[in-house]
Amino acid sequence: MSRIENFKFNIEDAFRECFYIVPDYQREYVWTDKEIHQLLDDINDDINGSAKEYFIGTILVSPTTDNKHYEVIDGQQRLTTFFLILCALKHLFSGESQAQLINELISSSYTNDVGDVVTALKLDPRYENASELMTKLVKIGSDPATTKATILASGIPTFGSLENLLNAYDTVYRYLKDNYSDKVSLKKYWAYLARNVVFIQISTDVSSALKIFETINERGIGLNPMDLLKNLLFTQINKDEFTKLKDKWKKITAPLEKKKEKPLRFLRYYLMANYRIENSRNDYIVREDEIYDWFTNKRNAALCDYQNRPFDFVQHVINNVDRFIDYSSGRGNDGQYNLQMINLKELCGGAFSLHYILLLAASSFPKYLFDHFIVQLESFLFYYIFTKTTTRDLERNFSLWAEELRQIGKEVDRDRQIEGYNRFLTEEFSRNILTKELELSDYLKRYSLNSMQRYRTHYLLAKLTQYVDMAYKGVKTFGALSEYTDLEIELILPNNPRAELRNDFVSRNPEKDYDEYKSKLGNLTLLEKPINIVASNDFFSKKCEEYKKSKYYLTSSIGGLIVVGNNTSINRMNQILLHFEDWSAASIDERQSMLSRLAKEIWKIEEYR
Repeated sequence: MSRIENFKFNIEDAFRECFYIVPDYQREYVWTDKEIHQLLDDINDDINGSAKEYFIGTILVSPTTDNKHYEVIDGQQRLTTFFLILCALKHLFSGESQAQLINELISSSYTNDVGDVVTALKLDPRYENASELMTKLVKIGSDPATTKATILASGIPTFGSLENLLNAYDTVYRYLKDNYSDKVSLKKYWAYLARNVVFIQISTDVSSALKIFETINERGIGLNPMDLLKNLLFTQINKDEFTKLKDKWKKITAPLEKKKEKPLRFLRYYLMANYRIENSRNDYIVREDEIYDWFTNKRNAALCDYQNRPFDFVQHVINNVDRFIDYSSGRGNDGQYNLQMINLKELCGGAFSLHYILLLAASSFPKYLFDHFIVQLESFLFYYIFTKTTTRDLERNFSLWAEELRQIGKEVDRDRQIEGYNRFLTEEFSRNILTKELELSDYLKRYSLNSMQRYRTHYLLAKLTQYVDMAYKGVKTFGALSEYTDLEIELILPNNPRAELRNDFVSRNPEKDYDEYKSKLGNLTLLEKPINIVASNDFFSKKCEEYKKSKYYLTSSIGGLIVVGNNTSINRMNQILLHFEDWSAASIDERQSMLSRLAKEIWKIEEYR
């Protein structure tokens, strides 16, 4: 390891002596109000006339070819925050001598290696658009609202880490205004910040600095596993390959950031989808706080082979990110719009995401098999979601099943691949939902409007309605659910009944609670908005006439069944459906049981033929 130098700096001396460069391969600015306020509050608590030092830790840097220019390897979140504090103080000290001094700590001139005089910021973040934004922020030199408006008008992007920088400037500016409202207290704050806030700056070459950085953060202190993994990969390559790796890494983080997906959640799913997870718990699960340790384990490092082939490993992660984004956007493993995936999203919504482990593991399936798999996965998940099974029970299985799916995807013989796939469906999906059948039937018989999130109730009714329509039209393949999810949920017993309607129900259904029955699944149906407006809160006899006008047979059949031919799909469906002359508690219970039976016909596992 090369020579290591240590310097003790206070904030004034550090920004007077050094130019700090945040290289584009390093983590971008991620601090939020929580971290910023913690730092500001800690300094504030220590001031109170005290002359003691406030130590903010170590800053790890690597010198560049320019004199006193350092690349920041560790500590840029703190340095960037202090730089923004200087920018805020400069504006707050407008017209005072402190403003001129602070301005020299924000930017300064120096002579470069060809004799030119160059003016540069004392902290220059080199990641995408950040240098431009920070330069503009310094040049504007105003309050946060003016600064943000001017930057927006200039066309500089303001999302992700760039938004974090603007928000941080707003936070420190308002903190200083709120806590040091007069010049006397502000000067006192500046004196303490400039002279008493100190850190140790460790300076060495990039390779050595990265190794020190890894050691400091090997337990995830201050950084998340995504940042640590990125740094780990940088330690495997030469410095002249940093830009190449940085550009590759951006293809991992940018799509996740754009879609507002959680990087650590993706990383967990990536690992369980692509590698066999072994641990002392024997649960085959990797938690977020275990991700970095998983990568540094020798066995796992060999599985990934990132030490010998770091760029191949990164490309593999990129491919999985692309798949992950495709699936979360309703596309299939061919990157195209996928009807089955859209329907699966209707069930899972944003509350459930574990299924991405299986989808990523099955990515290499041929399209016909992958599309079939999505449908079976939807049926499987319906049983688990609608019985409110804890995700813990699924995580272990999904991690293990991912290995089976990877092997199926590698099979080159079509017949053997289909055989292995069907065996998986039987042994894993069918066998597991069999244990849930009674539980699901019981749950559906008790299901009400408030049993789950409204979108899931809408999904349930949409699938039931769609399935009945398929029989009515003689169609065997599920189409898009969007037509049905756009319909309104109609309460046959009205939600806000007239007094005479409520009294009529109570008199005809003694000991039955109106409010309980109005919310039961049996009292719910989907209806077109214009018809729903007309049906309104009327008695069943009047509403039923409107239901008959619906083009959706599950709703229109409430008032009467349509008989067509002898052995048609409509007539076979009529053997399941019920129609009603009167609407009572018993009617609602009967219809609820009917819908529960119908559900078993819809959500089932079918082998590929």
